[in-house]
Amino acid sequence: MKKVEAQKRQTMKIFVLGSLGFISIFSIISMIAVVFIYNGQFPRYDRFDTTITASLRYDDIQSNYPRNLKSFKSGENLLQGYVYGESHNQGLVVVAHGIGGGADSYLPQIKYFVDKGWRVFAYDATGSFDSEGKTTKGFPQALLDLDAAITFINSQEEFTDLPVLLFGHSWGGYAVANVMHYDHDVSAIVSVSGANSPMEVIMEQGHSMMGDFITVQYPFLWMYQYLLFNKAASLNAVDAINDSEVPMLIIHGTDDQTIQYNGCSIISKKKDIDRLNVEYISMSSQGQNGHNDLFYSDESREYIDKINIEYRQLYNKYEQKIPYEIKQEFYSKLDRFLFQDLDIRLMDRIDEFFLKSLGR
Repeated sequence: MKKVEAQKRQTMKIFVLGSLGFISIFSIISMIAVVFIYNGQFPRYDRFDTTITASLRYDDIQSNYPRNLKSFKSGENLLQGYVYGESHNQGLVVVAHGIGGGADSYLPQIKYFVDKGWRVFAYDATGSFDSEGKTTKGFPQALLDLDAAITFINSQEEFTDLPVLLFGHSWGGYAVANVMHYDHDVSAIVSVSGANSPMEVIMEQGHSMMGDFITVQYPFLWMYQYLLFNKAASLNAVDAINDSEVPMLIIHGTDDQTIQYNGCSIISKKKDIDRLNVEYISMSSQGQNGHNDLFYSDESREYIDKINIEYRQLYNKYEQKIPYEIKQEFYSKLDRFLFQDLDIRLMDRIDEFFLKSLGR
């Protein structure tokens, strides 16, 4: 009998040690995989080769929209800022860009705001375009960079008497909605295609890559993100909005495949937002309900469709290997203003919201 009990204890010991060993090995492998995959999602984004892109270039508008350069620190990195419309005193619109681009990716919006009498402060986030940073680091970095930008603005005498208004899209949309966790004097916020929290974005996008297995990786993702960003990693927009009195306009496309409308988006949490001065716009028209296309006019989208057909013909002609010089020739003939022609109805609603928030 004693021998049987001893064998049972030995078997249980082996099982426990084996389980602990498996858990340890699984945890180490999972953490290594998480670090590799996470870092791979947030590389550095340098400026595009403007000779083979269709987007508006600063050279296209420079003569009518001069800008002054401003530099400020975010953590250890020096970020590049840009000030437009320096003679305008209606208010300062701070533009926070999406991941994968930089401030110049929003030149059409910047141009619109300047035309409406606003002064604009835009900047390249960490690891983007002309700012320092080996990588973009992670989703919470957008929040830290915006906090640094507003802190810098508050230290500059030239901005002292200007009300500060925030406009952000995607990565920037998440940042402008969450920045009220910090102590800043902001008059109004417009968040477009923004996510509620970093973990929700990671889990949503991770699910599209790994399926339900991403759920098992949640503790490791949370741990790594917390190690990178500390408290900022756990902040969410709903809490920031509910704890603030700042008027906010939340805009989102119903067919957004990047920040899903019924997924990690801020707009999907509106039942949890108990503020009366928060407004919502759901962009539901076909062709204007995605992540980026909601900004652009019908004419712009028609032109983009036409250009895509022509480029596909070129792609097929050269058997998927278009010579660089041919690409340059193709893009040199495009109407970049039409390619990024804004939906004035949407932009006017944003402008009206800003003015209303200032009591004008």
